[in-house]
Amino acid sequence: MSELFHVGISGARGKMGRAVDQTLDARNDVVVAARFDWGETPDLSRCDVVIDFSTAEASVALVQACVAKGGPALVIGSTGFTPEQDAVLAAAGETLAIVRSGNFSLGVNILIGLVEHAALRLDARDWDIEITEAHHRRKVDAPSGTALMLGEAAANGRGHDLAALRTAPYDGIAEARETGKIGFASIRAGGIVGEHTVLFASEDEVLTLSHSAIDRSLFAKGAVAAAAWVRSRRPGLYDMQDVLGFRQA
Repeated sequence: MSELFHVGISGARGKMGRAVDQTLDARNDVVVAARFDWGETPDLSRCDVVIDFSTAEASVALVQACVAKGGPALVIGSTGFTPEQDAVLAAAGETLAIVRSGNFSLGVNILIGLVEHAALRLDARDWDIEITEAHHRRKVDAPSGTALMLGEAAANGRGHDLAALRTAPYDGIAEARETGKIGFASIRAGGIVGEHTVLFASEDEVLTLSHSAIDRSLFAKGAVAAAAWVRSRRPGLYDMQDVLGFRQA
């Protein structure tokens, strides 16, 4: 039987917080030790790790409170951090073990690792990279954060920042595609949960790596897997590539 550990849920009344709660409830190796939202003062003393899906502001306040107490470990799924807030999280990694990710899907994060390795091995002079993503009609940002994570993985594989390789959307009459660039395309329609495809294309063959999300509970399951992993780690700022073993942690 797995060792019992204690988890706090930040943003507990939000959509993702409730999903995390349901996922934890289905496990027999976890005790939910605290549930709280922004503005509430939780007792973190019984928590081995806190899973946080709240807001950037609330996450920073939580991080600062945990740094002051010397724990617990954190799993952060909030997004929209400013550079100044990013710096707070980076500094906190010197004191706390933190897993931070914009997408906790285990499948997506496996895909990210595969994309980086493929980009490393496929010569940019011969292989073009195109990333397509599809989401529901209510999603307002494009490309999605996950598509950008895939783009960053591809750029890392080629030894560059994404900003240096990202190409403008194709529209109208323009010059031929520039060698080595990474393109993006977005679809917004109906109730699509999330679909991402990375296409590597040469003159002779095409390699397609893709992921489809069927149910939003998959993100909660990934966050819980990250919590089980990070609770016993040394201080540091980790991501799901560490959790899945693509990097040595």
